[in-house]
Amino acid sequence: MKKLFRLALGCSFAGLAIAMAQAPSHPPYLKMTEHDENGTGISYLGREIAQVMGHQAADWLDRPEREAEEAPSILVKSLKLKPGMTVADIGAGSGYLSFMMAKAVGKTGKVYAEDIQQEMLDIVVSKAKDTGVKNVLPWLGTTTDPKLPAKSIDLMIMVDVYHEFDQPYEMLSHMVPALKPGGRLVFVEYRKEDPKVPIKEVHKMSVKQVKKEMAIFPLNYTETNEVLPRQHIIIFTRK
Repeated sequence: MKKLFRLALGCSFAGLAIAMAQAPSHPPYLKMTEHDENGTGISYLGREIAQVMGHQAADWLDRPEREAEEAPSILVKSLKLKPGMTVADIGAGSGYLSFMMAKAVGKTGKVYAEDIQQEMLDIVVSKAKDTGVKNVLPWLGTTTDPKLPAKSIDLMIMVDVYHEFDQPYEMLSHMVPALKPGGRLVFVEYRKEDPKVPIKEVHKMSVKQVKKEMAIFPLNYTETNEVLPRQHIIIFTRK
């Protein structure tokens, strides 16, 4: 009996050791002595985390010139969405892209319009009511967890959002498990490599930095699509 107990205990410790070895290490959040006025003063893996855009600026997301400046219709086309897919728009804001993707996935598909600000989700609800769209689901998350069902998402996208996560490690730790195996994680970020992109520096990201931050998670880098005028489309796939 004692031998069996020792064996079971040994197996438990072995399992714990394996789990700890498989878990990604948590990079530190470092307080900066000097920082960008548009940043939080917190450094994560060598870059400063940007301040979050509040719901008061929702009109900027829906500005008429957005198509000419950023070509979101080309972005949606590049995603190759299919009817019946389940998509999550993380940091959806006013739902600008959510409603575009909802059309692509059709009535049999659905789009989670996830945000941490209820005021943004109220705008999404109002838009859905006005347009009669029923496959966009307003979804309230937190700064550490979008609270999406496990292994349920075909494609998860963040449009100019990831660089504002104040706890990126915690968020990704919950986002990745919500992807189906083989599901895609898409970053759309203003090109830090291009000084001509008219966006504040702390709100830009380089491909190299995104790859660096995703390397600790069970993701495979898939491709970077440069079809947009100002932004990278950086794609990873869940292992």
